[in-house]
Amino acid sequence: MSIKVGILGYGNLGKGIECAIKQNDDMELVAVFTRRDPSTVTIQTEGVTVANVSDVKDYADKIDVMILCGGSATDLPEQTPEYAKLFNVVDSFDTHARIPEHFANVDKAAKDANKVAIISVGWDPGLFSLARIYGNAILPEGKDYTFWGKGVSQGHSDAIRRVEGVKDAKQYTIPVDEALDAVRSGSNPELTTRQKHTRECFVVLEDGADASKVEEEIKNMPNYFADYDTTVHFISEEELKANHSGIPHGGFVIRTGKTGWDSQNNNIIEYSLKLDSNPEFTTSVLIAYARAAYRLSKEGDKGCKSVFDIAPAYLSPKSGEELRKELL
Repeated sequence: MSIKVGILGYGNLGKGIECAIKQNDDMELVAVFTRRDPSTVTIQTEGVTVANVSDVKDYADKIDVMILCGGSATDLPEQTPEYAKLFNVVDSFDTHARIPEHFANVDKAAKDANKVAIISVGWDPGLFSLARIYGNAILPEGKDYTFWGKGVSQGHSDAIRRVEGVKDAKQYTIPVDEALDAVRSGSNPELTTRQKHTRECFVVLEDGADASKVEEEIKNMPNYFADYDTTVHFISEEELKANHSGIPHGGFVIRTGKTGWDSQNNNIIEYSLKLDSNPEFTTSVLIAYARAAYRLSKEGDKGCKSVFDIAPAYLSPKSGEELRKELL
């Protein structure tokens, strides 16, 4: 029996979810929900309903898992607790500093409704979080280092687009090469946030917008840009489309640690990703965790979960016997 999936939001993430469903035989797309006029939204899957978000309650008994594709800045803090009252949900909330608060809000809503919600799913937070927890557990005497990029951050780009006066924008996160080399050398450097990455923003302004005001608001945005050396470029809409239409990304999680009775041996664990499409990869992770949400719900579980709470076997369509034979 197919897992019936709904998509709420049909931007880059929503389109990626639709592609990922096509690649997973145990998934079926039931409906796409949009804040736009549904008649203006064309999807790729034939025969699937496109509905306005105002109609979402009509699908409460028709969808096994709703995947929420809004932005972390303003959408998901409201949407995830709200829709967890109706559906098992999965989101990609990626404002690290606010995850505990978001978890608490979603947990209450999901438990009250006997639903399963899995938050902060993707590659960071998500797969990189798992790399960090494994590294900490295996090398307790050590240090964590995470580098992102070079690539487009969807969450940070979305945050810029919500600044008054901004018509469109792309933001690139760029690791500082000297910092990355120092970590890989095993020297265990002490690095500040600012020493590890820079941020580069390409912004298209609305007509009449104050560039200096927009730049100041971007550079001082808490949780996004205030702690980084940030460069803001103002460019034309044509230049943005010509030179910044792709959404690549990637990064590294590194754990350095000592082993041995006298802690004399150095060890380095490194997990890396190189992605042609950040949203398509992120949504591939979301789909795997939608499968886990469905299975947990069927077992009678409820409440909010993070990737730390989900056993790997719940992510795979393979049976336990197949996993032990083929992958263990």
